[in-house]
Amino acid sequence: MKSARAAQSSDTSVWISIDAMGGEGGPNAIIGGMAKSAQKNAEVGFILHGDEATFAPLLRKRPELEARTKIKDVSKVISMTEKPSRALRQGKGSSMWNALESVENGDATVAVSCGNTGALMAMAMLRLRKAPGIDRPAIAVLWPSRNPAGYNVVLDVGADIKADAADLLKFAVMGAAYARHGLELKRPRVGLLNVGTEEHKGRTELHEAARLIEEASVHGDYEYVGFVEGSDISSADVDLVVTDGFSGNIALKTAEGTASLIRELLGNAFRHSPLSRVGALFALTSLRRLQKRIDPRRVNGGVFLGLNGTVIKSHGSADATGVSAAIKLAFILAKNGFSDRVAARLASDVASGQTAAQEQPQEDTPEANRV
Repeated sequence: MKSARAAQSSDTSVWISIDAMGGEGGPNAIIGGMAKSAQKNAEVGFILHGDEATFAPLLRKRPELEARTKIKDVSKVISMTEKPSRALRQGKGSSMWNALESVENGDATVAVSCGNTGALMAMAMLRLRKAPGIDRPAIAVLWPSRNPAGYNVVLDVGADIKADAADLLKFAVMGAAYARHGLELKRPRVGLLNVGTEEHKGRTELHEAARLIEEASVHGDYEYVGFVEGSDISSADVDLVVTDGFSGNIALKTAEGTASLIRELLGNAFRHSPLSRVGALFALTSLRRLQKRIDPRRVNGGVFLGLNGTVIKSHGSADATGVSAAIKLAFILAKNGFSDRVAARLASDVASGQTAAQEQPQEDTPEANRV
């Protein structure tokens, strides 16, 4: 993987590749998100892959953003309903394909897309390739929590519904590296999602994964805290929660739906009567703070881990605020040299964990699925 080329502007140090045709928010959401990020950060520049006839006029209305944006004209789009296999066969020359190619060629450090998740992962694995030792990449997200940083890391949330013990070990290693660089935690606490915290509960592969993760923690910069439950994902007792993509995706969508329900119920409650409306006025500052805290747009952006390059998957329906959040995350990871550091740590920690696993005598494992 080549390093990103030097920026033409002396102020621009990080180039981010944008798939401007993916997602459901439309051109205004993409340009609006880029503008928000550009206003807050003079170091970021953009390579925008999209229809020039559509995006050039929008950029001309924002001269400062236009000066930091290179448009790569493309009209081919991968739809949100396209099957990954079909996207691979017919996706060459699309905005998604070209956005990833910019990272592969070293023109940009990170790719950001609001498009089809399955197609993006399939194309990313083809264009960027899986990192050495990785069988299954994972998607990591920031999850609102009671920790001082305000968030926990959860992975996998949907890259692949399967994960064996060795995969979960690698998820822990990659996720810990992400927590160190994304949340600035020196020694993240890692938990393995299970149906209970007791040692005898859960499937056989979870017990094997627990042993591997604990053994690797001796050499890695993380602490293994054991099994955690769904209620612990947002707790202050853990910084990183490891699970398979099937369970992780269900948990993520459940949390997003719950947050949306809470906002709706609060709104209904404060509009219920004239007295409740008066009460809402007195509580306006606190309500805005709560809304900001549980707003999924502000933590928008799942990181594809396990590739030879960094890819951020923004929510398909993200507005300008959500796109800006994904770009902010992309910039932070790019500045920290995230991809290279994860690759180095992964090679070291996984090798240590596998060696420890080979040296450890195999213990009898409880029967699967005991609750």
